[in-house]
Amino acid sequence: MARDFYDILGISRNADQDEIKRSYRRLARKYHPDVNKDPGAEDTFKEINRAYEVLSEPEIRARYDRFGEAGVGAAGAGGYQDFGDMGGFADIFESFFSGFSGGQGQGGRRRGPTRGDDLRLDLRLDFKEAVFGGEKEIKISHLETCGTCTGSGAKPGTRPTTCGTCSGTGQVRRATRTPFGSFTQVSACPTCSGTGEVIENRCDVCGGSGQNQETKKLKITVPAGVDNGTRLRVSSEGDAGLRGGPAGDLYVYLFVAEDAAFKRDGINILSDLKISYLQAILGCTLTIDTVDGPEELEIPAGTQPGTVLTLENRGVPKLGNPVSRGDHLIMVQVDIPTRMKPEERELIEKLAEIRGEKVNRGGIEGFLGGLFRG
Repeated sequence: MARDFYDILGISRNADQDEIKRSYRRLARKYHPDVNKDPGAEDTFKEINRAYEVLSEPEIRARYDRFGEAGVGAAGAGGYQDFGDMGGFADIFESFFSGFSGGQGQGGRRRGPTRGDDLRLDLRLDFKEAVFGGEKEIKISHLETCGTCTGSGAKPGTRPTTCGTCSGTGQVRRATRTPFGSFTQVSACPTCSGTGEVIENRCDVCGGSGQNQETKKLKITVPAGVDNGTRLRVSSEGDAGLRGGPAGDLYVYLFVAEDAAFKRDGINILSDLKISYLQAILGCTLTIDTVDGPEELEIPAGTQPGTVLTLENRGVPKLGNPVSRGDHLIMVQVDIPTRMKPEERELIEKLAEIRGEKVNRGGIEGFLGGLFRG
């Protein structure tokens, strides 16, 4: 007795087209003869296709809902010409095969030299190392071509032989019959893993891979002006290529440590300078720290809190043009004392009287504020 098409697909009678398609794809993957070798899987697969053939076409589905299978007869049979979603079925086949065509094979897998993989290394720099650059020694672990077999994977004095399974093509083909015709599945040869060659006498050092994992030290040049996230490429220091192929590259990603005294804003360097209220009032010359070392800085008389003083050409070299540098910007902070000696307070109070400043006896905040405003 014929089964109900809705039951075959496991859906309700009011399921929409998307539900029908999803259920069909799920079941087709499960019961496809190339995937499911259980007895009866092929018959189930045919039932699933027949059910989808009918229910995926609204007009045919309407006849089926009204009259049952007798109302659709052989609709779509004989090659499933009325199949409503060939693209969807092709998606299923693509999940089974690495490639398929109507009886025509695809090109063979590359057997020649293959470029090695690129590698990544994270490198931490001090603040000044990023500003001025320089030479750094790093340690990397990568694949190098085996020196014993020179990358062939075969024991010295022997050579790989042509794979008998694929005759050296690196591929095997298998014809598959489906309700839509005959398709040819093309996949990598399981014997030689797609290389087309078999190593009968493997190299004792590399075990037949043609490569060994090696750790080595490198000296790299960090250009002046690099910043967080700057990426340096070290050519040909990645993994070695296969069968004489070129090595990949090593990419070094830079991360800059914070500095207690300096901050960075593009190619400018920022820092703070705390001076006394007397130095702010009278002016002075101070020695300050810069990335280049100690420098003298002139503090003009009457400097206000928050004033930014500039040391030109003492910032970060421009990446790629180290002759051009940014500036060092110094923000001045005025330190106003909260406690004073009696003789200091007396002098300040007398100065306040001379200036006509109204201040609280024993306090200097109002007077100093008047000085900076004046």
